[in-house]
Amino acid sequence: MRAFADLVTIGRVVKPQGRRGEVLTHPLSDRPARFPTLRRAYVAGPGGEAREIAISDCWPHKGRFVLKIGGIDTIDQAETLRGHDIRIGDEDLEILPEGSYYHHQILGLRVETPSKKPLGNAEEVIETGSGVPVLVVRGESGETLVPLAREFVLDVDLEAGRIVAVEPELTDAQD
Repeated sequence: MRAFADLVTIGRVVKPQGRRGEVLTHPLSDRPARFPTLRRAYVAGPGGEAREIAISDCWPHKGRFVLKIGGIDTIDQAETLRGHDIRIGDEDLEILPEGSYYHHQILGLRVETPSKKPLGNAEEVIETGSGVPVLVVRGESGETLVPLAREFVLDVDLEAGRIVAVEPELTDAQD
């Protein structure tokens, strides 16, 4: 039996949509194109285990997706899924180019400078809208924000559980 916590979140059920048990789902993935071809996924079961769901149909609706899930045939049944995360297993993720990582793969890794000065642990990734996400690193000296760009992230070693990153300098811009 799979643990729900071990799966990757790709969306969240917003509300029932329609009269036949469909649910409106907000994509939480940088690859929303996966939704129309999605045929199975998981929601949380009562004991924290993953409960597999079969997706029989999917269509876009105002920047979100409507999913028809097998066995969910009424508005009341669909309502039980409101707020639930929709997750998939790692085996269903696209293979990324070398040097690219999914956010869930780097969270929790320890972060250090090239001189091995510890900065803390990778706790969160913030999408800034500028095209370059920012890694939030929390450690003994507080919070450090590291842009997820090659100039700052020099090495990611998943097996060793570490990221080598240049500590951004704080400067006062003066004209």
